[in-house]
Amino acid sequence: MTTHTMTEAVPTRRLIALFFIAVITLSAGVSHGKPHKKKTSTKSLQALGPLYASRTEAMQFADDLAERRGLDAVWVRAAIGQSRYTPSVSRLMQPATQAFVKNWRVYRSRFIDDTRIEAGARFWRANQASLTRAEKEYGVPAEIIVGIAGVETIYGVNTGGFKVMDALATLAFDFPQSHPRAKERSVFFKGEIEQFLSLQSRLGAAPAEVLAMKGSYAGAMGMPQFMPSSWAKYAVDFDGDSRIDLWNSPADVIGSIANYFKAFGWQAGMPTHYPVSFDNSRLDKPALMAPDILPTFSVAGFAAKGAALEGEALNHKGPLALIELLNGPDEPQYVAGTENFYVITRYNWSSYYAMAVIELGRAVAEKVRP
Repeated sequence: MTTHTMTEAVPTRRLIALFFIAVITLSAGVSHGKPHKKKTSTKSLQALGPLYASRTEAMQFADDLAERRGLDAVWVRAAIGQSRYTPSVSRLMQPATQAFVKNWRVYRSRFIDDTRIEAGARFWRANQASLTRAEKEYGVPAEIIVGIAGVETIYGVNTGGFKVMDALATLAFDFPQSHPRAKERSVFFKGEIEQFLSLQSRLGAAPAEVLAMKGSYAGAMGMPQFMPSSWAKYAVDFDGDSRIDLWNSPADVIGSIANYFKAFGWQAGMPTHYPVSFDNSRLDKPALMAPDILPTFSVAGFAAKGAALEGEALNHKGPLALIELLNGPDEPQYVAGTENFYVITRYNWSSYYAMAVIELGRAVAEKVRP
């Protein structure tokens, strides 16, 4: 899956649509054991397109990057030059050509199922100490961390089948020109290449190793699907082995997710959302929906616009947002989102994603501690 991880890379509405599509693709392609690995034929390699070694722009970027970062120029040229243009990556970034009908119930069903809940329970039990420590140090509940790892990759079952360098190079040098923000997105992905290669150089990886690493179609990596820039900023060595491994170290994954949320303002002890109903005599839904998912209204301001709260929600001290979850042709569902709900959407700009994380985490928690 592509996530925060891709937050800076794709506009909100487009990302939501892409995420629904990606969910369907992931569900169709994942077995409940190890991911199926297909052999790559010569024909399929040719279908990827030419090597970036043939592109003057790419090689000039490699030289500039090496000089700017103090990296070995031959190593950088090899890593970028042996990357290939990948048409499927470019297609996945194309702007949506038709209206996409959002359906929370369908979306939810892709994530909240017995397979993912059972896998989450196994992950929780095996990593109880790390989850407890992360909650203590960062203030992020275990169920939120477990929800993220489950939604993103089913706890490492599917971390992506695209070669990271191929994906990043394709989006850096061949971002679809039909996209209204193509130039800006190209700059973003060039920055991701810089972060990725700087990291791999520090780790002493050979070009062949770098070229073999796999992730999402946007270059997100590991169990939590971190983009290279997020890896550089937020990933932590939580198991104390002096290296950060977001593929194989659950402790590093747990600590890094928690650190990410803390960096974006997670507040310990604050609920993510509250139930909400409407007082139709005062309801001003356009005003409530205007800020989108950004918490803006006080409890009193919420009530003044016709959004009715009860119980502990009435004592909430921070701002709230009206979160709308569409259900296709059926009635939407609504909740009052807090600042912590908004923090989850910084991992992926989608209220549907945030609710899936929350509900999967709760379902796993109920399984582990009924």
